[in-house]
Amino acid sequence: MYVVIPAFEPGNRLPRLVSQLREADHGIRILVVDDGSGPRYGGVFDAARAAGADILTLTHNRGKGAALKAAFAEVLLLSPESAVVTADADGQHPATDILRVAQRLREDAEADRNDIVLGSRSFSGDVPTRSRWGNAASRVLFRAATGRRIQDTQTGLRGIPASLLEWSVEQPGNRFEYEQNVLLYAGRDGVGLVEVPIETVYLENNSSSHFRPLIDSVRVLLPVALFAGSSLIAFVVDTVALVLFTALTGSLIPSVIAARLISASVNFGLNRRFVFRSRGGRFGRQLGAYSLLALGLLASNIVWMTALTDIGMPLLLSKAVTELVLFVTSYGVQRAVVFRAEKLVSHPAAAHRDPIDEPGPLVNTN
Repeated sequence: MYVVIPAFEPGNRLPRLVSQLREADHGIRILVVDDGSGPRYGGVFDAARAAGADILTLTHNRGKGAALKAAFAEVLLLSPESAVVTADADGQHPATDILRVAQRLREDAEADRNDIVLGSRSFSGDVPTRSRWGNAASRVLFRAATGRRIQDTQTGLRGIPASLLEWSVEQPGNRFEYEQNVLLYAGRDGVGLVEVPIETVYLENNSSSHFRPLIDSVRVLLPVALFAGSSLIAFVVDTVALVLFTALTGSLIPSVIAARLISASVNFGLNRRFVFRSRGGRFGRQLGAYSLLALGLLASNIVWMTALTDIGMPLLLSKAVTELVLFVTSYGVQRAVVFRAEKLVSHPAAAHRDPIDEPGPLVNTN
């Protein structure tokens, strides 16, 4: 098993963490990724090497996601049967918590389970405001978008079974958004997520973190917002078309049908290309399944709209109530049935949608 630690301009906590892990579990190999930190930090990486880590050097900083994917590719090359635990370099993950996630991976392997293990913080106690509220917002959006309840969507302490390393390399993103993407697309691809409770640690008010609150929050939350944004766009298109067709024809049901055909086409295209990123040879199956769903939703839409307008509710208000009722069902079916993955990725070479530089040589000190 490997512990992978991406590091950009790390402090002296990194070699201490390596030493603690090596002393606690001699069966674990530690791979530290120098994400373009530069010569100034060479002493820290030398100390980590002396403590028992292998060092993988990237020529310049490419971001946490790129560093993780470079490490996964290296593990696949050197030891493809090895599981991986990812941890942060700033000391926020105690060795005991890292080993707890590693132990869960071992137990799952013995039980033939292949879930991603998340080290989940409770966010109790003295937690920086930006971290507490940032995770709360991400948690709410994540559940709304995927239907999954995750306590800690931003944890960097994760266990990845060997069978999911190739899949992990393929997921998009080079910076902090990469870890959010992994969680988002896990549901799409049928990858299980389990949580293991860990300690909530913020050293020096999290001052060592390279997470930029504004820019990186947008990066992290944007993929989540895409899930909900597509439905909102379709709702706007459907509403505008309904108002126009009703004004032109004076007939509600034909107007509902015409508006829904237009908005459904928009929603299908956006979801397939941008939301679920499900492009390829499954177009016919997806279109057929989506068409059946659209017909069912259309029938429900007509029933609800007719009933509400017949009792005197204004057209736009009845439209809003109807769409709110149908939203949850529509999204759940699209996620679980229409755009479900038929198989996981088969080879990491196809994974680098955002290519990274060739890493420097892997220095093995073991």
